[in-house]
Amino acid sequence: MKKLKAIDLFCGAGGMSYGFQQENYHILLGVDHVQIALDTFKKNHTNSEAFLLDLHQDSAINTIVNYCKNDEIDVIIGGPPCQGFSLTGTRDKHDDRNTLFRAFFKLAKQIKPKAFIIENVPGILTLYESAVKNEILKKCEEMGYHCTPQLLYAPDYGVPQIRKRVFFVAIRKEYKKFEFPAPTKNKTEYINCEDAISDLPALERDTGSELQSYHLEPHSNYQKMMRKGSTNIYNHIGTRHTAHVIDVISQVPEGGNHKDLPLGVGDSRKFNEAWTRYHSKKPSKTIDTGHRNHFHYKYNRVPTVRENARLQSFPDTFVFLGNKTEQNRQVGNAVPPILGRVIANKLKGYIADDL
Repeated sequence: MKKLKAIDLFCGAGGMSYGFQQENYHILLGVDHVQIALDTFKKNHTNSEAFLLDLHQDSAINTIVNYCKNDEIDVIIGGPPCQGFSLTGTRDKHDDRNTLFRAFFKLAKQIKPKAFIIENVPGILTLYESAVKNEILKKCEEMGYHCTPQLLYAPDYGVPQIRKRVFFVAIRKEYKKFEFPAPTKNKTEYINCEDAISDLPALERDTGSELQSYHLEPHSNYQKMMRKGSTNIYNHIGTRHTAHVIDVISQVPEGGNHKDLPLGVGDSRKFNEAWTRYHSKKPSKTIDTGHRNHFHYKYNRVPTVRENARLQSFPDTFVFLGNKTEQNRQVGNAVPPILGRVIANKLKGYIADDL
């Protein structure tokens, strides 16, 4: 079967496009403004190019168009920066990043893909009186695309992490209107933290090394899936905490947070996510970009990059480059590959001409 071709805008490490690659799409190009994230993208995507570009600039769109002029691009995918739409932190209606979604339309106008997909945080649906959502829907209509936005809950699709994200799937009107795939898991079947990471080295006595071996057999089908094709463990380096931090973490019960600490303990952090310990029998909290507020369900330390990558559904063969801070940022900013994969699989049934 002929491979469908895709471009990943704001690709970061390439979580969504990696899911598409797993569904046999050829990811022709990834575009981002962070070089180390592009290095990770390039390492983990097959025969893909990576461009360092500022998608605010029309010249960046022209560079992409010129690169793709000999290829028919079937899909554009990506998640523009979401800080301006997040329900946490300071929001600025005039934040430059709020307009980056328009890069999809500038590019689609020139290369006319069969479909494009914009991923973002739930706030994009309602913030600024739904102005961004309404603009996306209006532009899709004007350009001849059906557009279906939907909020997806990651555990419903086998991701061991509480994560809600909105996907706008725009598809040319010559094709049927896209319907999102049904959930593959119900609440009793959710993949939990123990299912996801219990086979990885504990790192209780040391911080480990860049290249490690598996000491335990996989304990779950999810672990078997994550380990498929992998002979070594990468990105599993522990963090050296102070004795004080370890003492505070040790007093947080499984599934608890700062509210469960004794009076006067952990007073340096008292916000909602502070001193949060994962629960072994539940999906993890939403993986962030490395703020060090979440802790292993069993051990008194923050999760490693590899543990967070597992919770994001990156397989162990996917290697993150850069220092630990850069790796955590890449993992936290990514779309879980499993979510990308279920959408990619469903989309093929609409736009693949030779199915």
